[in-house]
Amino acid sequence: MARAGIQLIIYGQRNRDDVDGVLHDVHHAGFDGAETGNLFRQVGREDVVRRYFGENDLALCGCHAGFNEFLDSEKVRENLFYATALDSRYLMCSGVGDRQRGLAAYRDASRLFNEVGKHCRDAGVYFCYHNHAWEFEDREGDTSGMDVIAAETDPALVKFCIDVYWVHIGGEDPAAFVRKHADRGVYFHFKDGGKDEQGRPTFSELGQGEVDLKAALQAALETDPEWIVYEQDRTNRTPEESARMSRAYMHKELGI
Repeated sequence: MARAGIQLIIYGQRNRDDVDGVLHDVHHAGFDGAETGNLFRQVGREDVVRRYFGENDLALCGCHAGFNEFLDSEKVRENLFYATALDSRYLMCSGVGDRQRGLAAYRDASRLFNEVGKHCRDAGVYFCYHNHAWEFEDREGDTSGMDVIAAETDPALVKFCIDVYWVHIGGEDPAAFVRKHADRGVYFHFKDGGKDEQGRPTFSELGQGEVDLKAALQAALETDPEWIVYEQDRTNRTPEESARMSRAYMHKELGI
């Protein structure tokens, strides 16, 4: 049975200033786990980070890092150590570098991802590429950036952290996309929202936007995932209120 996680981006600067307090709030909102950056590096003491998770009865869903960290083999090693030390099996990457280079950036990134994926596999961790909308929007003819990543990475080495909101914003059906990549979809971000009148992304609590989350969940559950992770980049409410609302939706409407 999939467990409910939360990506801590919604807490903003508190992620830097008050890690223990954020995890306390996450626990009381009813989540089973949190997805974070490398807190060993941020906090500076492994024992303190372990205590934060233990006292708040939380698991580490996964470790999330930006593309540039994957260019640095030492940071990859550190992130793998963090994930495995806290019994997580997922290391997420966002981005492909300089997108002004067009699909060449995706092709170069794919080669890097295959190499990183080997190191992750050896450590017992899934390397997961986290999509945004731009992978669908960056195109050369009929080929998108997402097409390049899917075609030029090894499915045994490179998995997907599928963000269903960004798939929707990128113009594809989330449930269909999940099923198309069922061999790679091992980790899921559930996010909701839409676009404003200027076409800019907007973010909302789960069930308050236009993403068909129930259909996406049905498809995701076919892959038997360990985690369904709520993510909301920004909120007009307090982070605590948004987290509680989204957790209630996951429980009542999604059965997680």
